[in-house]
Amino acid sequence: MMGMVEFLLLKYRAKEPTTKAEMLSSVIKEHQDHFHEIFSVATERIKLVFGIVVEMDPSAHTYFLVTALGLTYDGMVSDGHRYPNTGLLVTLLCVIASEGDCAPEEKIWEAVNILGVHDGKVHWLYGEPRELITKVWVQEQYLLYRQVPNSNPARYEFLWGPRAHAETTTVKALKFVHTVNHRDSHFLPSLPEGPECNEKHYA
Repeated sequence: MMGMVEFLLLKYRAKEPTTKAEMLSSVIKEHQDHFHEIFSVATERIKLVFGIVVEMDPSAHTYFLVTALGLTYDGMVSDGHRYPNTGLLVTLLCVIASEGDCAPEEKIWEAVNILGVHDGKVHWLYGEPRELITKVWVQEQYLLYRQVPNSNPARYEFLWGPRAHAETTTVKALKFVHTVNHRDSHFLPSLPEGPECNEKHYA
């Protein structure tokens, strides 16, 4: 299965489509009877971990890989890292959407801690997470990071940035959350009932 994951990530980095025939000949030569099972598990893995979804062109019988939620950010950092970091960005956008379009910073760190990402600890895939979350993706205009008005001591919150609003929708994010919660209830926090961005988050 990991061979299939690596193969699909290679296609994502190269921005190349693939076919079932190519996957059978290149990846699972000896397990062709289990293609659908292996392919299904691998595509779920790259969706959850890397924020990449596999789409099919029925007319050409080809598969192509794109960033989840329709984002144009490919997550490939400039130092040549072989894996995209888009999965964490997708997670944050989904958490913010689940919190009523505005998430207190504590909620964000709770969500990323579940993924094994911790403030102040360098992660093998995401690097220094605070730098990535509060600076890089803010500069990319996917996130807004601001102080809660009149908070003393200061508290902070996250919202979608203008680029996120331009490229995707809250509906898409919430559908993604439901899909993930259906597959793995521990991957993202459950959707709250009637979420609103107000002082109740900070009580």
